[in-house]
Amino acid sequence: MAGHSRGKHSPAPRTETHLHLADRFVAHNYYPLPVVIAEAEGAWVTDVDGNRYLDCLAGYSALNFGHRHPDLLRAAGDQLERVTLTSRAFHNDQLGPFCRDLAQLCGMDRVLPMNTGAEAVESAIKVARKWGYDLKGLPTNEANLVVAAGNFHGRTTSIVSFSTDPLAREGFGPFTPGFRIVAYGDVDAIRGAIDANTVGVLLEPIQGEAGVIIPPPGYLRAVRELCTASDVLLIADEIQSGLGRTGTTFACELEGVVPDVYVLGKALGGGIVPVSAVVSSDAVLGVLHPGNHGSTFGGNPLAAAVGRAVVALLSTGEFQKRARELAGVLESGLRQYLGAGLVDVRVQGLWAGVDIDPTLMSGREMSERMLAKGVLIKDTHGSTIRLAPPLVIEEADLAWLIERLGTVLAEAR
Repeated sequence: MAGHSRGKHSPAPRTETHLHLADRFVAHNYYPLPVVIAEAEGAWVTDVDGNRYLDCLAGYSALNFGHRHPDLLRAAGDQLERVTLTSRAFHNDQLGPFCRDLAQLCGMDRVLPMNTGAEAVESAIKVARKWGYDLKGLPTNEANLVVAAGNFHGRTTSIVSFSTDPLAREGFGPFTPGFRIVAYGDVDAIRGAIDANTVGVLLEPIQGEAGVIIPPPGYLRAVRELCTASDVLLIADEIQSGLGRTGTTFACELEGVVPDVYVLGKALGGGIVPVSAVVSSDAVLGVLHPGNHGSTFGGNPLAAAVGRAVVALLSTGEFQKRARELAGVLESGLRQYLGAGLVDVRVQGLWAGVDIDPTLMSGREMSERMLAKGVLIKDTHGSTIRLAPPLVIEEADLAWLIERLGTVLAEAR
């Protein structure tokens, strides 16, 4: 089994230099762990001083297929030799095939290609509002969307307008109106928030940033039925939960639900380029006309080529199956520490939210201690950490992760 270069955990001069440069010249909008990654392959990364780490964050699920997957590198390399950007002023030979393949994967009709996840969410909001005005005849500027507390859909101005995270909101007002926030997992709360001017319900099937919060059984089915009965769009933000992470192509499939709109990103770019998309029906995306919306880079040939390769990987079902099979290893391994440093564990596929006993340590402290053991993870809120290893991780490496976690908990008790 590949391993970590033990005994070299203290920052060496090269690491210190890079950390100094970042501190001096990079905006302090992140609080990264003190590791400087220089190379990566599969589920493993190597820092500037030669230490190797098991990557159990996978770029917040942007690296579902691991670092530098050969099929994705090949697609990117081939496209780099041909053309990388045309803008949407012209057609390119990758865009149509990419949108066809992604629409078919989603069981939908049409794709609006964008770049980042936040862009895709913003685009879905615009589309839902225009759908309400054009097809439902709602009064101008009166459309509203229902969203869930604890959500994370990005950090643009409109999106933080309906965030319940003080860090995301404070100091960034005035905020965009038109959103109604209800408790996550509460169907009755959604029912009470929907009125004649509601155009959509925007939800994460599983809340990632909140700590891999899995809603009660039947929640998504009930929301689907409510949206259908109320003639509002169910918009599923599958940016983190989608594309194989949960053991299914989309987390909505866990309850047999098909939303009206998929919002996709992260893993769609294969860890190579930013790729996102809004995927829906002809009726919904048909409300957009030339000049209504756009993106210079959205649907560029390089992104489309990589996106096509990602869809091809998912079409075999191999990665979804792998996430299902390894889920049991991850969950049983984590649950053995309940009452021995862990207070709760939530697992779906190769995705876990782990609550640490706050009297033992914070999530940040756990992340730092795991870094010293050769494992990269990240805290989210308080004493919660998230685990999202690449779907290519070996079972032995997953077991090593769990053993390292156990060692850190034992040392802290």
